[in-house]
Amino acid sequence: MDLSCFKAYDLRGRVPEQLNPELAEKIGRAYVDVTGARKVIVGYDIRLSSPEIAEALSAGLMAAGADVFDIGLCGTEQVYFATSHYGMDGGIMVTASHNPKDHNGMKMVGPESRPISSDNGLNDIRDRVLQPFTDAPLRGRRESLAVAAAYVDHLLGYVDVATLKPMKIVVNAGNGGAGLVIDDLEPLLPFSFIKVHHRPDGNFPNGVPNPILKENQAVTADAVVEHQAAMGIAWDGDYDRCFFFDENGRFIEGYYIVGLLADQFLRKAGGGKIIHDPRLTWNTIDLAQAAGGKAIESKTGHAFIKQRMRDEDALYGGEMSAHHYFRDFAYCDSGMIPWLLVAERLCQSGQTLSSLIDARIESYPASGEINRTIDDPRKVIAAIEAKYSIGAKSVSHVDGVSIEFDDWRFNLRMSNTEPVVRLNVESRGDIPLMNEKTEELLAEMERLNK
Repeated sequence: MDLSCFKAYDLRGRVPEQLNPELAEKIGRAYVDVTGARKVIVGYDIRLSSPEIAEALSAGLMAAGADVFDIGLCGTEQVYFATSHYGMDGGIMVTASHNPKDHNGMKMVGPESRPISSDNGLNDIRDRVLQPFTDAPLRGRRESLAVAAAYVDHLLGYVDVATLKPMKIVVNAGNGGAGLVIDDLEPLLPFSFIKVHHRPDGNFPNGVPNPILKENQAVTADAVVEHQAAMGIAWDGDYDRCFFFDENGRFIEGYYIVGLLADQFLRKAGGGKIIHDPRLTWNTIDLAQAAGGKAIESKTGHAFIKQRMRDEDALYGGEMSAHHYFRDFAYCDSGMIPWLLVAERLCQSGQTLSSLIDARIESYPASGEINRTIDDPRKVIAAIEAKYSIGAKSVSHVDGVSIEFDDWRFNLRMSNTEPVVRLNVESRGDIPLMNEKTEELLAEMERLNK
């Protein structure tokens, strides 16, 4: 049996070659055998194959003796929400997020929506799939569970709705599921939504729902300018990530949104801890300290960030990849809470999104993440570390290598899944220096790769 759909954090693969109803049924049985779960949330995204795979998954869960609580078509964060909110033993979301339309997958959590990944159960589930199964003495039952009202109520708890003002916002669900939540929120908010690619459609007529791709950004940017909106928001397919455009239609680097949300949260709470990834850091650290909080660095990746947030009792965690995590959301990521907080900030401050972001870009200009295919990533990273650590202020290995000087710093890390090295560079208020060092490092990587 082909089990190549099992990845480090979740399951992803082409349907039906790598993931199909037969395998999904076995995965449901294996999930129960490995975790001992008796009450499991199941939801699925808008992909054409998702209902059938979710049905087979549910059959496997029930055959193994677990009760299935079916929340139907939803986003990944609704599985996270329902699992923790209703005190379930676990949850499984059938989704392949922003992968091509002929792919599907699963994201799994345990009690309190704690992630199940390769280092805490996912590999055991994979291995269990290969063994024979017997039905449980008492088959589980299935019931539908409506979570939309409780979920929307929870979302609105993050903002002071009374302070929100009429404002035009472009929303691009990318033919994913986010449009359904916007429709639920619309009557409860004073905003006017300009809806782009709003209807869920598993055929993805407007391309793969991945706003990080340059070719997918223009439609949101153009709508913001055309309608003179205050901002634009675009989501990926299962809407656990959201991306921002300012009132000029400019796509905003996710790094600056992390700082903005950290500042917003800490000011509301009167201090506390926030978690961030090590790729770009100075802006986040600066804003956290100014708001009376403490910024703590964690290895990149949702399992690491979520665990560190629990360890530190952190209010908020953010990655520049547009994943934002919230303590009161079971330490999970949400693509809906961030834009509500940014909208609240715009309403309360009277500032434009560009003015909030421009000040931060001027203080800490950054290269954004630059990927290069490298034959031997470890060798190249080691050589660059050896060269640049001489005279450096600090060298850190939280994730890849981060090397810091007085007026600039960089992080170099390799992909877990492909021969790619990822570079991020930032400076203290010096755009020419940031550009110069970025080009210098890229040239060095190219030289070492020969």
